[in-house]
Parts: sequence; structure tokens; C-alpha cells
Amino acid sequence: MILTCPQCATRYQVDAGKFPPAGRNVRCAKCGHVWHQFGPASEPDADAEIVEQKPSPAPYHETVSGPVQDVAHAPMSAIRAQLAREEPDDEVRASRVGGVAVVAGWLLLLALVLAIGWAAVAFRDSVATWLPQSASLYAAAGLPVNPRGMDIADIASQRRIEDGQHVLVVTGNIVNRSTHELSVPLVRVALFDADKHELYHWTFVAGVSTLMPGQTTRFRTRLASPPDDTQDLEVRFAKAGE
Repeated sequence: MILTCPQCATRYQVDAGKFPPAGRNVRCAKCGHVWHQFGPASEPDADAEIVEQKPSPAPYHETVSGPVQDVAHAPMSAIRAQLAREEPDDEVRASRVGGVAVVAGWLLLLALVLAIGWAAVAFRDSVATWLPQSASLYAAAGLPVNPRGMDIADIASQRRIEDGQHVLVVTGNIVNRSTHELSVPLVRVALFDADKHELYHWTFVAGVSTLMPGQTTRFRTRLASPPDDTQDLEVRFAKAGE
């Protein structure tokens, strides 16, 4: 027989034989509440003789112990509250699992976006090589790109007199900054006056046809009798048709 304390909803497993149909008073071992507990109803016997029941002995308090499980019995709201505290139902568990999955999905998406963004910046030269249209986007973001994979560095110029003639000598380095072998394009040198008007230009071959990854080659070019009003110069790779 299972008894349930109406005060704290603690349940107890007791011997049903100790409780006559008229019941007896019991005390909860957990909260001390006392209540009158009726015994189990007996099956009516049609052949049994109806006799007058004697008054039951004076009630006494019996303290029950050994809680089977703390669940609510009465009122019904107490049952729901106790069950909710002990173990969430399937719907609540499903909601929690779904919430965790959504958060994990957003974190994974954020990590993926950050990884793609980092790769797009770190390898922008390679991206611009395969997608030339992206060079303008990088430039708008203030990120210089080199779609050729080649750089011209350490440019220097010097005017001198050779064999009684004025000569402009231009030197520099060509560097392969890519991860694969590249052909070395023509190099173009342009001379400008103080108003940035182009006075003269020429192209030349750097001296090697290809460069391996990370390899550098030195170039030197000269122009006899450069324009007297030359104030500035530009050295870059020649475009198609130049």
C-alpha cells in the first residue's frame, strides 16, 4: 500500500494490513504532518452477515518512514510542480536540445565566415589572379593586391655622363611573390615633367624569362639624352599592347 503525504507529497510504501477500513492517523516522517489515512476497501461479500461495527480504538499517530519517491499527490497543481522539478518532460527536453543545436549552428556559421574572410585577405593576390574583378573591391577596402604575383622593388635612378653624353640609368628588382613559377613580363619606364605630363617612355626585357617562387632578379636599363625637364619617373609592368 502506498501512502502520500498531502502536505509535502512524499510517498511511502506500508503494509496495508496495518490499516483497517476505518483508517488511522499517521505522521509524515519528512515534514511531520498528521493526517487520517483510511485502509484499503475490502470486496463486499454477498454471503457475509451484516454485523454492527464496533467503534475503532482511539486513534494514535504512527510515523511512516522510508520515502519511496517525492512526487505530488494532492492538490493536482502540486503534482505538476513536483514532476516539473524532478524531470523535464519530453517537450521541454526537446526544446532545450533544439536551442543548443541552434546556438551551435550559429557559432559554426560565424567561424566559417571568419575563416573565409581571413583567407580572402591573406590570399588576396591569388584571388585577384583568378578573379581580376575582385581587385577593385580590394582597392576600395584599402587592401593592395598584386594579381600578377610579381613586384618591382628597390627602384633607383641616376643621371650620369657616359662618353660625353647625358644618360639616365634606372635599376631595380623584380620579385616573384607567388607560390608558383611565373613568366616575367616587359617592364615599362615613363618620364614625367613637374605637371605630371608624360614626356617619354620605353619598355625592356628584364633579362630572365621566368622566376621561381620567391626568386628575385636585378634589372638595369638606360636612356641616352633624357628630356631636360624630366622631374619624375614611373616603373611598372607593361600592359598588353604597350
